[in-house]
Amino acid sequence: MAGTITTDGPEKKECIIPYELSPDMDIKVKNAMHENVSTAASLFKVLADPVRLRILKVLEVCDLCVCVLVEITDYKYPALSYHLKLLKDAGLVESKREGSFQTYYLTEFGYRTAESFGSMIG
Repeated sequence: MAGTITTDGPEKKECIIPYELSPDMDIKVKNAMHENVSTAASLFKVLADPVRLRILKVLEVCDLCVCVLVEITDYKYPALSYHLKLLKDAGLVESKREGSFQTYYLTEFGYRTAESFGSMIG
């Protein structure tokens, strides 16, 4: 069945169906397929672990010392340190030294990310 379909949304788009795209839409689709998505893919890999999602969730409540994170996660320090490093490398958390305590907190990006996933993990 040939024809066109118009999508609803912020930008109305028209596609010719079934397997034919307008030249303009063909270019847009091909460009979309060649966009660099490695940063997003890396972020999704970091967020794919329930432990790291829980860490984001608790840091959304308040900044926490790594010793408290060890206690509430039941993870040994080396394992927790690995998760925190991945979150830090992804730009989701930062840390600061306060005396003999290493305290972790969400970055602005970390807050936005935690809020985005809040309803899914909350």
